[in-house]
Amino acid sequence: MLSKFHGFLRHCAKTPKSLSSQGIKALSTKQAMEREYNYTAHNYKPLPVVLCKGQGIYVWDIEGKKYMDFLSGYSANNFGHCHPKIIETLQKQVTTLHHVSRAFYSDILGEYAEKVTKLFDYDKIVPMNTGVEADDTACKLSRKWGYRRKKIPKNQAKIVFCSENFWGRSLAAVSASTDPDAFEDYGPFMPGFTCIHYNDLIALEKALQDPNVCAFMVEPIQGEAGVVVPDAGYLKGVRSLCTKYNVLWIADEVQTGMGRTGKRLAVDHEDVKPDILVLGKALGGGVYPVSVCLANDNIMTVLEPGTHGSTFGGNPLGSKVAITALQVMEEEKLAENSEKMGQIFRDELKTLKDDRVVTDVRGKGLLNAITINRGVAEGWDVCLKLKENGLLAKPTHRDIIRFSPPLIITEEQIKQSIDIIKRSILSFV
Repeated sequence: MLSKFHGFLRHCAKTPKSLSSQGIKALSTKQAMEREYNYTAHNYKPLPVVLCKGQGIYVWDIEGKKYMDFLSGYSANNFGHCHPKIIETLQKQVTTLHHVSRAFYSDILGEYAEKVTKLFDYDKIVPMNTGVEADDTACKLSRKWGYRRKKIPKNQAKIVFCSENFWGRSLAAVSASTDPDAFEDYGPFMPGFTCIHYNDLIALEKALQDPNVCAFMVEPIQGEAGVVVPDAGYLKGVRSLCTKYNVLWIADEVQTGMGRTGKRLAVDHEDVKPDILVLGKALGGGVYPVSVCLANDNIMTVLEPGTHGSTFGGNPLGSKVAITALQVMEEEKLAENSEKMGQIFRDELKTLKDDRVVTDVRGKGLLNAITINRGVAEGWDVCLKLKENGLLAKPTHRDIIRFSPPLIITEEQIKQSIDIIKRSILSFV
């Protein structure tokens, strides 16, 4: 199946000699960056590249240079850019029925809900749009369950998170954050949120002994923290402790889900099931914001009409795209490809680990990271060199570079990327 897709990409990804001849306005990189800088808030620091086209694992800038995309829209583009099946679904549905509110039934939402619940083995969903909305939904659902089912005293419910977590930029999300860049000057913060160390079952058990704790929310692998992989058995321990203390386990799989780590879900590496599962990013195929909160009836039935909702959540366009995204993940065996390609990628990267420039290599599937010796270079400098050599990635926490290419990547492309990364890294020696 993948070979047919790659044949399609080779056909349609021929770089035009002149981008302006394709109807793309001639604009210099400097002009494009200045325009964006002048008219948008400065809450991002992009790499100095202006992209105008994407196909498969590749993107092109406005000057015609081709790059390997090793960020994948923070894992929103698991299926690559402009996947033909996803684009076909988008185009067909958008000319049929793109949005109605949940004030009415639609013929697509039920189909999507059945598809996603059966695939991941849950009873019901709350359809949302962005990852932070779905995570926030999980928190609200947990609190309501805590009051209705666990009988926590009114307004006393607590949710436990892990330090270095990241699940968005809303006030609730930054209230749970331990990163000053995320929470500074946004107080006062949400009450009832507390943090413990990640990958620490002793700390978790101590926190869960509080009878007012309704939920524990955790990323199976911490992405924004730098692809922090927990010890083997950690997730099994989480499941056991949450069951023991009657606490809901929320697995934030917005980034790690949909095949990214070499399994459908990162929790599948330890064969455990959370009480509430949150998906997003790649669920929308990289073309439309789709997220979802999944749980069984013993939890979901605490929601009643008027107690939660979303204007766009579950709309026909997003629902149809999500159905196709799930089909592509399964039919093209992208989780399996992620596992295989990720192992090759890490094995090659580990040959660079000698403490001169690269001090650590870690990850699962195609969610990987290297740590840079800041005595030699900053992560930003390495990413600029990677860009110069034809690969796009982004640093996190100054000394960590995350590598997360589309899951459709081939072994040949993995080897090409390794060559670029090695040349770029060794230029600092």
